[in-house]
Amino acid sequence: MGVKLFDRKFAKALGDGPPATPGVYLFRDEKGRVLYVGKAKHLRKRLASYRNATRRKVHQKMRLLVRRATSLDVQPLATERDALLKENEIIRLQRPPFNVDGAFSFLYPAIGICTRVEHELLCLTTNPGAWTMFDFRWYGSFRSRPRTKEAFDVLIELLGHIGHREPHSSLPDHRPLRGSRLVAFRRLQTEVSDQLRAFLAGETMAPLGFIAETLLEKPRARREATRVEECLQCLSSFYETDLHKLRTALNGAGIRGTFIAQDERDSLFISTSGL
Repeated sequence: MGVKLFDRKFAKALGDGPPATPGVYLFRDEKGRVLYVGKAKHLRKRLASYRNATRRKVHQKMRLLVRRATSLDVQPLATERDALLKENEIIRLQRPPFNVDGAFSFLYPAIGICTRVEHELLCLTTNPGAWTMFDFRWYGSFRSRPRTKEAFDVLIELLGHIGHREPHSSLPDHRPLRGSRLVAFRRLQTEVSDQLRAFLAGETMAPLGFIAETLLEKPRARREATRVEECLQCLSSFYETDLHKLRTALNGAGIRGTFIAQDERDSLFISTSGL
């Protein structure tokens, strides 16, 4: 089915065949809307995999695209990085239904910190622009919501051993937002706040050692030593998978801040990658 259907639909448009260069390819429906965009280091080899797709489960998406699409648009580009950037741009702007990664960058979360009178405020949100009533310093955006949420939760848990977490009724006035969390602490040492900022900036993992030493002075934290260690390990992992990688990408682009807009994040990583 794959070979005959692919050729019957797309052979004429491909002419002598796709070029042996990097590029992107777009499967479109009968109205010209993009169903799927893919990038390839070698367009000819990549599209041959669609032509030769079998009934194996691993080829199911390829076969479905060939059936659903009515046209195929091939765009050669100079380099694989150019192809990645073009793919990311099309996904971000058109959100093809068969593309998942990168299609919902507006859901990439960020973590914010600010000091307000005697409180230290921490915020997890997918909408930093909605929190202009507070002077947050933002860290992110991060691609993985589950990892970021888990790291935020364990960070709040650890800080609860060090400072006094305010009840929800004592939070500063704000409009509740879906996908956001606001937490406030009293009696959080300035040095703890400074160390936390350096950690979230992806500059160094040393603040975790400082936090661990501070926790040793807290009786409840010592009683819950196993759980505290799990939380520290979670934050260490988040530093490696997200915080430090973002810092490296920002440095590579010459950006001195700690935040990149959601719709610019993926292109930042592509443009600073070692392709």
